[in-house]
Amino acid sequence: MNFLEEKILTDGVIKEGNILKVDSFLNHQIDIDIMRQMAYEFKRRFRTENINKILTIEASGIAIATLLGDLYDVPVVFAKKSETANSTDDKYVAQAYSFTHKKMNNVFISKPYLHATDHVLIVDDFLADGEAAHALIDLVHQAGGTVEGIGIAVEKGQQKGGGELRAEGYHVESIAIVESMDWQTQTIKFREQPAQPLQNTNLRSI
Repeated sequence: MNFLEEKILTDGVIKEGNILKVDSFLNHQIDIDIMRQMAYEFKRRFRTENINKILTIEASGIAIATLLGDLYDVPVVFAKKSETANSTDDKYVAQAYSFTHKKMNNVFISKPYLHATDHVLIVDDFLADGEAAHALIDLVHQAGGTVEGIGIAVEKGQQKGGGELRAEGYHVESIAIVESMDWQTQTIKFREQPAQPLQNTNLRSI
């Protein structure tokens, strides 16, 4: 069992409707130590990929992406879900259905921040049906860039997203993959993951 699975078992809460709440360390309050460990683990798993930009979607993926961007020393871009008064018209736009919020979102990135020369690592907190991931892939492709990998904190293995993305040929790495969970008994079964390296390794030497 890895560090994120242990944290989920300790602090996660299962809600009716296949909802896993991790607000105490990821989606509301942020546990910086867990973020650091996830950033380290993503860099280890994607160590053979050529990456010059980290991409996520607001809001919960930003903390992970920022620490990972620091390790790679590359820019971090996040797709926005809402227009503001100073939003540019010169942007890439895609649609993503939110499993958690049960609604369709238009997500966008201003064109100056995504280029054909970008080799992108997509990072997000959850993967369920793959809607957000596919929207981010769409944005990268609109810009002519290359998706080098997709890093997910928690994948719901009983839903279709991970399987579809891997079948499409993407390098997907999920630190914790939930095979099943029961809100009545508050029990979770994880898919077996490779053994984790020691956590005190110098992160920047990977």
